[in-house]
Amino acid sequence: MTDLDQLTQSLARNLKHWRTDRGYTLDALAARAGVSRGMIIQIEQARTNPSVGTTVKIADALGVSITTLLEYDRGPQVRIVAPGEAVRMWSTEAGSHTSLLVGTEAPGPFEMWDWRLMPGERSESDPHPAGTTELIHVRRGELVLVVDGDEHAIPAGASATFEASAAHEYRNDGEEVMEMTMAVVVPSGR
Repeated sequence: MTDLDQLTQSLARNLKHWRTDRGYTLDALAARAGVSRGMIIQIEQARTNPSVGTTVKIADALGVSITTLLEYDRGPQVRIVAPGEAVRMWSTEAGSHTSLLVGTEAPGPFEMWDWRLMPGERSESDPHPAGTTELIHVRRGELVLVVDGDEHAIPAGASATFEASAAHEYRNDGEEVMEMTMAVVVPSGR
C-alpha cells in the first residue's frame, strides 16, 4: 500500500468516524462544509483524494483539525512522527512545499516556543495541568525526551506530541547543539 493509499484510507475512516460522532448526516455535513454530498460519499468510500481546500473545509465543519482527519492511527501517550512520515500537503516543481509535521486538537491556549540545548544540558519540567499537550519539532541535533521516566530519542527532522500532565525532561546527550520548536496547548479555563 502506497503512502497515498494509506492517506486515502485514513481520511475515509476518520471522516466517517467524526461525521458519525458529531451526528451529521451526509447532507448536513455537505451543507456545513460547502462541498457536495457526492464528494463526501467518495471520500468516505476512499474513491478520491480531495484537495487541501476541501479537506480543510470538512475539518472545519466537523470542528476538528486537519491532522485529526489525516492521522493514520491514534498512538500512545507519546507519538513520534519520523521525517519521512510528515504529510506533504502540496509541492511545486520549483521546490516549494508545505508539510504537516504534527498536530493536535487545541481546546485552549496555544503557545509556541523556540528551544536550544547545548551538549550535555537538560531542562526538567513538573507536570502541567491535565489535558495539556506539547508538540515538538527538532530542527538540529537530537532531543532525548523523557516522559514519566520513559526515554524517547527524537532526531533532527522528526516531530513528536505528548501529554504533558506527567513529569517530563528535555535532554541533549549529543555533541552538537539541539534546536527545536515547541508548541504547548493548555485546556481552556486553566
